[in-house]
Amino acid sequence: MIKHYLLGILAVFCVSAVQAQGYSVQGILQDKQSGKGVQAATILLESVTDTSHNRSVISDTAGRFWIMNVLPDSFNIVFSTVGYSRVSRGVRIDAADIDLEILISRKPGELQAVTVTATISPVTMKGDTVQYNASQYKVNPDATVEDLAKKMPGITVEDGQLKANGEVVQKVTIDGREFFGDDATAAVKNLPAEIVDKIQVFDRLSDQAQFTGVDDGNTNKGINIITKANMRNGQFGRVYAGYGTDGKYQAGGNTTQLKENRKLSFVGNFNNINQQNFATQDLLGVTNSSSQGGRGGGRGGRGGGGNNQGNSNNGNFLVGQQNGINKTNAFGINYADIWGKKATVSGSYFFNSSANNSDELLNRQYFSNTIPNLSQVNLASNTNTNHRVNLRIEYKFDSANQLIITPNASVQLNNSDKDATTSFIKSAGTTLSRTHNLVNGNKKATNLNNNILFRHAFPKRGRTYSINLNTSYNNRIGDVYTTQFDTTFLPATFRDSTARRYTDQFSNGYQLSSNFIYTEPLSLHSQLQANYNPGYTKSKADQQAYQYDGNADKYDIFNPTLSSKFENTTASQKGGLTYRYFTKDNQFSAGVDFQQTNLKSDRTFPTSLKVKKTFQNFLPNAMFRLKLSEKSNLRILYRANTNQPSVTQLQDVYDITGLPFVTAGNPQLEQQYMQSLSGRYTFADTKRGMLFVGNIFYQAASNFITSATFVPLRDSVLNSNVSLKSGQQLTKPVNLDGYNSFRSFFTFAVPIKLIKSNLNMNAGVTLNKLPGIINNQLNKSTNITYSLGTVIGSNISQYVDFSVSYSANINKVNNDINTTLNQQYFSQVAGLQLNLLSKKGWFFQTDLSNLLYSGLAAGYNQNYYLWNMSAGKKFFKKQQGELKIGVFDVLKQNRSIVRNITETYIEDQQSQVLQQYFMLTFSYNLKNFGKGVPQSNPQRRRGRFGSPD
Repeated sequence: MIKHYLLGILAVFCVSAVQAQGYSVQGILQDKQSGKGVQAATILLESVTDTSHNRSVISDTAGRFWIMNVLPDSFNIVFSTVGYSRVSRGVRIDAADIDLEILISRKPGELQAVTVTATISPVTMKGDTVQYNASQYKVNPDATVEDLAKKMPGITVEDGQLKANGEVVQKVTIDGREFFGDDATAAVKNLPAEIVDKIQVFDRLSDQAQFTGVDDGNTNKGINIITKANMRNGQFGRVYAGYGTDGKYQAGGNTTQLKENRKLSFVGNFNNINQQNFATQDLLGVTNSSSQGGRGGGRGGRGGGGNNQGNSNNGNFLVGQQNGINKTNAFGINYADIWGKKATVSGSYFFNSSANNSDELLNRQYFSNTIPNLSQVNLASNTNTNHRVNLRIEYKFDSANQLIITPNASVQLNNSDKDATTSFIKSAGTTLSRTHNLVNGNKKATNLNNNILFRHAFPKRGRTYSINLNTSYNNRIGDVYTTQFDTTFLPATFRDSTARRYTDQFSNGYQLSSNFIYTEPLSLHSQLQANYNPGYTKSKADQQAYQYDGNADKYDIFNPTLSSKFENTTASQKGGLTYRYFTKDNQFSAGVDFQQTNLKSDRTFPTSLKVKKTFQNFLPNAMFRLKLSEKSNLRILYRANTNQPSVTQLQDVYDITGLPFVTAGNPQLEQQYMQSLSGRYTFADTKRGMLFVGNIFYQAASNFITSATFVPLRDSVLNSNVSLKSGQQLTKPVNLDGYNSFRSFFTFAVPIKLIKSNLNMNAGVTLNKLPGIINNQLNKSTNITYSLGTVIGSNISQYVDFSVSYSANINKVNNDINTTLNQQYFSQVAGLQLNLLSKKGWFFQTDLSNLLYSGLAAGYNQNYYLWNMSAGKKFFKKQQGELKIGVFDVLKQNRSIVRNITETYIEDQQSQVLQQYFMLTFSYNLKNFGKGVPQSNPQRRRGRFGSPD
């Protein structure tokens, strides 16, 4: 049935197509005599038939203006500003975007020598979009977009991830077009700040939701970078190379060529000092998307373990995305252009090869007082090679039909070696048992995805349909060799055992899904949306285990009790209605979907097992957006959805490669039902440059997929070949109610004119309630975190740049079954960053942080300083060259501390880090920009010129 349906969708696909419901009007307003852009002019779009379509904007410092999401209609466009004659044009918007070039003349008798200086607010608000004016944030001449963005209120970089108001930024666009695919980190690290005119932060809707106007819940945090008009043609970039003590090195660079609509960028990065400029996708492809135990919980503050002397042109220090010491060789290319008059194309390719060495110490306390504490020493190394390709093609057949195709693919290879020694210790300090586990793994993963979207707009405004078809395929293979030495300590002696094993792991799967949406206008301000969303997923998992035969010196003794063949299929049908009411400033939508899901599991080895389950759910949704005033708005979103268990969570084969930790799936798992509520209040006072953003996020789940942990007090037999010794652990996923998660994040920013700086403050509360089972006892762990932070960032000039920051976290941990482990711990980071640059090119940079942790396990409480410093000279004609000497970790105190909290235990972890080294670095900056022109688009038609009214 599903296959026939999808064939029908494809047939409709081939005869239908689409375009966005709204169009854009953009252009440039210029002084007729001087040719310069006219700033702060009012551009008013007046509808001939419907005043609710009226829009107005103000031209920027270059005279540019943008009016987005304009509905088809006839309009008068009026251009007016003090000292100039008023200009009016008539235009019909119904088939394409419009790009205008308008010349306006000064009024007779106006004084030409009078200069009016406008005060530009650092932040403005346009609907749900917060816009920052880059000219109001001073950075050094060689700063990146990341350096600039971090000065803006609510934007931070944590553990290498760019965040806006506490949410991870997943997409960065340049002038509205994709740049480096979904790799937001690569985009902001490889663009110079000087090309930026504005940065916009918004909730990016899916392509289908942008068309229908109804939020489908598939939103992510996005950033759009608007470039300066005079820097849209030319080349810019930077190359660097450095060498330091203890064999430390770094080399690489980036270059970007801009020519009207074409963007071509290259990036490279080669180092052994933990610089990882590309996304974590390069590290995660060979793992499953869902953890087997449903592990959750909060994570404590990280120390300076990943910090390193990164960008050689600024005083910031990048954060590695893996613990330990990392060696990285990476290369990427990004391309974007408009082909002909109908096609817009963008794509990227990444190659990343990394080698990681990590030594870790763990101390774990279980909430159950019947389970001994755990101490572990991990010595690990792994190499990872990754290829990623992303492509996006937008083709506009005509004014009513459009096609968007977004394929992507990745191939990843991973080799890992791990030497783990785990000891189980009684509260009195007596060691019960010790396991020494040597694991070597070789894994390969292939992932293919493609999304095709057709969109069609009927002649009647508001009547549309769109069809979205998504296909994906994944294939994972792995060879794992393990050698395990177990020691059990008895009252007067001890008992040893040794085991050697080879495990052949294989899994693959594919997914087909589509989403059909039809919208019908009910009135001028309302519409009804009907949607139908079928899906089909099939996954296979095959594991074969072999014992080592010492006589034959090979792994040829088949172990059926550790082997399994498992197949899972999920078929779903979802359909519903959504009502939407909208005006110029406000929007409300509410709807409900009905979903039926059929889950089928089939185990064919070592024994036969068939499981069939059917789930039926109502999934309501609602969205409310209200403009409270010219300065503030409110947005509330509610949504319900279901999550299906993965094939790994369902496959009930014992995996003992990680002894003393044994895992197994659970074929009786049911789907998880999740409800989410989020709200955001935004206030922006453009006159005073003040911004306040308050975010709240709440989730609750029924049948939450979590873990059940069993730790025997004496040796226990699981099957004929698998047993658990005292202290060893078996974990299986189970469904439990009681999961709750609440998170809030508040940002307040205001300029401090007295010291020419910006004050940014943030605060938040996070609460996680995680249900779990420990030795057949139900437990709920509750982790509450109170956070507070403030940053004072200078806005003096490009020659004096400093920031003073402080952040603190108070964590409270409670559980049901062992109140003696209810505790509180504290962490804080205080920092000072200073960049000084003289007009002759001499510079000095320093970065000093104090990190404090208290309330952790014995030996993990820390109070230390991380100090980095560098100095150098810029030279050549335009100071494009630079020679710099820097030292990382001046005081040799760098370290890394992490606290993990799950439903079953509290864990403190200390990891290997980089420590002091010196490095001499040479870099060269390329800057060659042509004459500024407004951004053109062959898909947009030109407006006509005329004489002033």
